[in-house]
Amino acid sequence: MEESRLIQRASGGDPAAFNELLGAHERRMYAVALRMCGNPEDAQDCLQEAMLRVWRAISGFKGQSSFSTWVYRITMNTCLDELRKRKNRPNTSLDGLVDAGWSPADEDDTPERHAVRREARRSLEGFIQELPEDMRAAVVLRDIQGYAYDEIADILGANVGTVKSRISRGREKLREKISARPELFDRYGV
Repeated sequence: MEESRLIQRASGGDPAAFNELLGAHERRMYAVALRMCGNPEDAQDCLQEAMLRVWRAISGFKGQSSFSTWVYRITMNTCLDELRKRKNRPNTSLDGLVDAGWSPADEDDTPERHAVRREARRSLEGFIQELPEDMRAAVVLRDIQGYAYDEIADILGANVGTVKSRISRGREKLREKISARPELFDRYGV
């Protein structure tokens, strides 16, 4: 069914239309939440909260941006709200996010290389979690989720220049942290 018609029906309180509408966006919403929150439990909580916020606000959707941009903006804002709430708690790692798994079928892959790559991934995920929220949001949306600058600007409610600046500063901070750990990031070309 056409998205605009689903939006109209969902705005009128049709839960089936709402479920169909968000079904197309749920995986990406979760991916954004997972990268922002750092663990599956908090990401799932943020996803649920974002879906509730979309349900409550859908009647006010004016179509000034695409529906997907509007939904991802709500998801990002929900995650940022959660991060602000837990600012005094230590950051959690993304250990459960990426489990590449060592494959003995790859002759060049050794347990040592696998361990180094896993540690490099964990370190990088931790470095991303250490970025200030505004930079983390921009870097996650651009470098991990692959959004265009103008889409990121819409999602974050910032201008494109600000988004590019946040991404540039975030990448520079990541480069500094990576260069401080050459034993992980240079040894096997990780």
